[in-house]
Amino acid sequence: MVTPLVKAKKLKKRSKQFIRHQSDRFMRIKEAKWRRPKGIDSRVRRRFKGQVKMVKIGYGTNDKHRHILPNGFLKFSVSNVKDLELLLMHNRKYCAEIAHNVSSKKRAMIVERANQLNVKVTNAHARVRTQEQ
Repeated sequence: MVTPLVKAKKLKKRSKQFIRHQSDRFMRIKEAKWRRPKGIDSRVRRRFKGQVKMVKIGYGTNDKHRHILPNGFLKFSVSNVKDLELLLMHNRKYCAEIAHNVSSKKRAMIVERANQLNVKVTNAHARVRTQEQ
């Protein structure tokens, strides 16, 4: 099994989700996703003490750890066997992910070739039917 060249621990500056202001008070804004407060008197927008933290660029992920999967690899989307050949020299940094619109017959060919090239495929078992005896 191929392992990543360097597996760094991803350092999070903030683990809590940014919640929308007053989303706990009203059912109509129960969405969990962040929206910037735009009111003229908003305490959150004016950054008063004790209010909900606002999203800032400083909370961003370090460049070295951005887009790294939990297994330590970077993801590379593959649609055919020819795309897989690009990962021949980079199999310790990138792993292949078969695109969603690839047929089961082509998937089997891609997985077989990936084993020959020692490239990790994240979704190798997707759309694979077991042979009936």
